[in-house]
Amino acid sequence: MELLEIQPRELKFTFELKKQSSCSIHLVNKSDQYLAFKVKTTSPKRYCVRPNTGVVKPNAECDVMVTMQAQRVAPPDMQCKDKFLIQSTVVPYGTTETDIRSDMFAKDSGKYIEEKKLRVVLIGPAHSPVLLPLNGLLKQDPCHEIFSQKDQLLSGVENTPPAHVVAKDVEGFKTAKVTDESRAAKDVESRPAEDVDELKLTHDIAKENLAKDIEELNSKLNVLELNLSEAKLTITTLTEERSMATWEKETLKHELAMLRRKSDVRRVRVGFPFLFVLIIALIGIAAGYLMHS
Repeated sequence: MELLEIQPRELKFTFELKKQSSCSIHLVNKSDQYLAFKVKTTSPKRYCVRPNTGVVKPNAECDVMVTMQAQRVAPPDMQCKDKFLIQSTVVPYGTTETDIRSDMFAKDSGKYIEEKKLRVVLIGPAHSPVLLPLNGLLKQDPCHEIFSQKDQLLSGVENTPPAHVVAKDVEGFKTAKVTDESRAAKDVESRPAEDVDELKLTHDIAKENLAKDIEELNSKLNVLELNLSEAKLTITTLTEERSMATWEKETLKHELAMLRRKSDVRRVRVGFPFLFVLIIALIGIAAGYLMHS
């Protein structure tokens, strides 16, 4: 089912040298869901798109204005190879323009992305005669000149034109035939050119998606590096705390050993006078016993 209806399918710009030209794209949301859209072009410097992203509510419409900047030189044969790509996808209910992100239109996200291509057509101004652009300069169609000469000849007295006029007419017809053949050859050549433009557009889109993927990978890598730095800092802090705890433990052991030594010395000092008193008492008892006996 088509999500977004786009009109027209060709962007027609009235081309005049050194003048801007604008046309609008009409978008219609044919679904009952919110749709986000994005407009891309192969020549972003040549066109101004407003808005280039947006949200279309269910069964609603939206207009996008595309302005071609003033050009100093007309393209060869008034053939423009520029292309536009309009991407659309379903977004949650209540999504606004400020919520749109570039990764919403990434194909590797698993979401359905509807894409439609628009080609650019250049047309001359309405007041200009039958013109053929050649190398950026506008010249009158030789067929138009030939028919004007014939009209002038038919309005004369004689119906048979002079020989040199007939020769010029024949030469003009040959020139017109060559011009038509060259146009047909250029049309045939323009078809591969259009395919090349489509490939270029696809390549640009793939390049843009690749750049976005690289940017996302770089951001994830930065986050991982930040987490790694924090982990290293935490490990360093824990190592220092462990070293400090080990040092404090050894210090406490040393102080405890010193205290035990001091306690043993005190016990020896306190116990020596008691033993001396005990010996004197035994000697006194023995002496008393001998004296009585």
